[in-house]
Amino acid sequence: MPEYSTLAAVDLGSNSFHCQVARVVGDQLYPLDALREPVRLGAGLSTDKRLDEAVQERALACLKRFGERLRGLDRRAVRAIGTNTLRVAKNAAGFLRRAQAALGFPIEVVAGREEARLIYLGVSHSLPASREKRLVVDIGGGSTELIIGTGYRPQKLESLFMGCVSYSLRFFEDGKVSKGAMKKAELAARNELQPIVARFARGNWQHAVGSSGTVRALANVLQLNGFEEEGITPAGLDRLRSHFIKVGDMEKVELAGLKPDRIPVFPGGLAILNAVFSELGIQSMVTADGAMRQGVLYDLLGRVHHKDMRDVTVAQFMQRYHVDALQARRVGALAFTLFRKLSAESGEPDEDAARYIAWASKLHEIGISVAFSGYHKHSAYIVANADMPGFSRDEQAKLALQVQAHRRSLNKVAKDIAEHDVSWDMVFALRLAALFYRSRSDVALPPLQARRQGKKFRLSLGSAWLARNTLTATALADEIREWDRIGFEFRIPELDELESNNELALAS
Repeated sequence: MPEYSTLAAVDLGSNSFHCQVARVVGDQLYPLDALREPVRLGAGLSTDKRLDEAVQERALACLKRFGERLRGLDRRAVRAIGTNTLRVAKNAAGFLRRAQAALGFPIEVVAGREEARLIYLGVSHSLPASREKRLVVDIGGGSTELIIGTGYRPQKLESLFMGCVSYSLRFFEDGKVSKGAMKKAELAARNELQPIVARFARGNWQHAVGSSGTVRALANVLQLNGFEEEGITPAGLDRLRSHFIKVGDMEKVELAGLKPDRIPVFPGGLAILNAVFSELGIQSMVTADGAMRQGVLYDLLGRVHHKDMRDVTVAQFMQRYHVDALQARRVGALAFTLFRKLSAESGEPDEDAARYIAWASKLHEIGISVAFSGYHKHSAYIVANADMPGFSRDEQAKLALQVQAHRRSLNKVAKDIAEHDVSWDMVFALRLAALFYRSRSDVALPPLQARRQGKKFRLSLGSAWLARNTLTATALADEIREWDRIGFEFRIPELDELESNNELALAS
């Protein structure tokens, strides 16, 4: 990945959309610009989990404005992330197509724990260095992330399905706040927290940090109105809670520091934070300026400096699933060579595609740890569904598809390949590499030539080598038939000649 002097992150949160632009100086990032709009995407999610047209239009208008600011930046210098609402919306795919057109850059939807990892990365870079364990709490519009980590490294990550937008809509309809409604919201949040209490309660960490706009807004209101002198404590939250219940209507609340766009989602955020304090035994919490968008920038900076978290994750998966590293290296090297030959006529090879080939080569056999029979399906399932730090959902789906397609039936994956950004060159290269190294040894291969024109693949290799390696020749003949089944023409002139000679020998 080339070096960039400017990087940008776009955060499509369930409450607000953010755009952060930063200048790169060595290993540091210096803010250049920041945009925020309270889109409240989560508020447009209907009971049947579909985004209504009004909120979509509001979001698209915002993204067009962000796109104007980012115009001129390289595609790989910008990373846009979708979070909880886009994870659950049934019509997210259609909206994302329009959103990407409006923004002018691809948009990734990340899993909850990946969101938590990026949040921690942003928070840890905004705080003084420390060896003590920190608990980071981020209350978003649709989800709440909790992370325990030391330094820049997260150790425990969780994402819970509760947020300030969803809880405000669910428990405080029309901004009405009562003691009963607050209690119901807090109990619901406590129930969500129950499964993780043992791992995240006090005793597992030394300091608690709040990172979201919700937590920072709560801290600001507590201090400006005399409910708390510094930070956030249970006593301060209780005083604020009592004040809201006494007033009873958020439209009538008059508090210093409470911005108008924050009012509709404030009671839900307060209820969730109260529950977090209660269940995890938090006595005090400070706030941090860092958030997910800063984490996205630092993660992007790592990719620019060849410290890609995705490479780390792939290496960890190889260890976890006891992958034969020598076999992965053989397959990867040949797959890359074949891919380069196939793409030679189109100019410079696609760096992203080459990266996916490398990852797929390292992960294509992880399913053997489940069962050898149908291991390519097991491998694909693991890649598609596991928590893979650094990867978005779309990236995992693309990688899983390539892994599944590396052997056996092409017909079962052909439709999905057509719908994803997986080229047939990538599939061909990995399938042939796995086929040639089926013996799992350092086979002395002849010089290979490969090319593709439209739906026609051509492979050339020595006829003498094929005659000596009849098992591979048979496997290649089966492979040719497999490509023919999905409408591709795959030919090996030397194999045609060999089969013709065999037929003549039989005839004589």
